[in-house]
Amino acid sequence: MRLLGIDYGKKRVGIAISDDKGMMAFPKAVLPNDNFLFGEIKNLVNGHDIKKIIIGESKDYKMNDNPIMSHIKAFKNELERDLGMEVIYETEILSSHQASHFQSKTNMTDASAASIILQSYIDRTKNKNNLKK
Repeated sequence: MRLLGIDYGKKRVGIAISDDKGMMAFPKAVLPNDNFLFGEIKNLVNGHDIKKIIIGESKDYKMNDNPIMSHIKAFKNELERDLGMEVIYETEILSSHQASHFQSKTNMTDASAASIILQSYIDRTKNKNNLKK
């Protein structure tokens, strides 16, 4: 099952896509947060046969919503409504910092942060499923 990861920002949105089995996340693109964003994500979902979307949940160190979280919630609701698919939150604390640390700041840092968010979801759900066995 192929997954799409999103690191939502006011100016830029990082995108990551998993492999066909949903086991590994890879940075895909950094898109401007503009009027074309939703259409570009919809094209990615349809073009890559995405089954589930994972979006970063922006929290502070006390696990309270960061100011951008209201925008993320609205975007998540729009995706679910218009694409008819589940969009799942995954905590994104320090994902951008971690991406910058590993590769320094580049034009793909937001996509790398999206892949960290997506890989975190993949690993967490894989571990949860292994515990059930």
